Amino acid sequence: MQGPAWEQDIVFIGDIHRQWRHVAQGLAKAERRPRVAVLLGDMECDQPLDVAAAPLLDAGIKVHWIWGNHDYDGGPEMWTNLVDAGRNPRTRQGELNARVTDIGGLRIAGLGGTFRRRVWEPPGPPQLRSRNDLPADMTRLGPDWTEAQRRSMADALAAMAIWPEDVEALSALRADVLVTHEAPSSHPQGVSALDALARRMGARLVIHGHHHVCYRARAEDGLEVQGVGAGWGIGIDGRPWWPGEADRWLGQDTAGWSHLQG
Repeated sequence: MQGPAWEQDIVFIGDIHRQWRHVAQGLAKAERRPRVAVLLGDMECDQPLDVAAAPLLDAGIKVHWIWGNHDYDGGPEMWTNLVDAGRNPRTRQGELNARVTDIGGLRIAGLGGTFRRRVWEPPGPPQLRSRNDLPADMTRLGPDWTEAQRRSMADALAAMAIWPEDVEALSALRADVLVTHEAPSSHPQGVSALDALARRMGARLVIHGHHHVCYRARAEDGLEVQGVGAGWGIGIDGRPWWPGEADRWLGQDTAGWSHLQG
């Protein structure tokens, strides 16, 4: 996928899992610095994102982000460190979930989280469509659940699940690139519902994290996917800005996709 030169100034960073040293070391060794960084979830903010992302922000790099399935592992405090605007005046405008942001003329859409059985597990139909459905659903957990446990479950699902309401909101928009935490069907454990979303939006590229592996794939209709490994910085063209952790095994090719690298 080729585009304006400005696109080459965007780095997409895979699951950091608190290991910001990959970012700091990568920036120190890079021949040039990107203008924009897009974080693909699973940062696990044990401190406000503004503080954790200082290697990027202090270098003048604008930060955009989605969340992953581990960004609530530390409970409400970890989640607040990521999403609270008061704690994060420098990155609060960078959230991409369920919206499209123009970055240098490139329309980038975001979808955080992963599919959860209690909400939606494609190819089956959604069990819940909106976060507003959670209070009624929590009453079905059974008498052995305490109110505190119900609230904790509802908060975690509200934060970490891929919600049909977010997918529906994106489906009405147009984008050039869709960034997700969950993988589309180019990955053996991916989900074709994300392929369908990208096509409805007119996106020509999906970039995802979650599986800790770098690869490039193309569908028969030209849709491309870029997987980004843990801590890796990858450009929109698939070229690395810096390495992160060793890639996990990608697995066998999936039907309908040609793997270009990885």
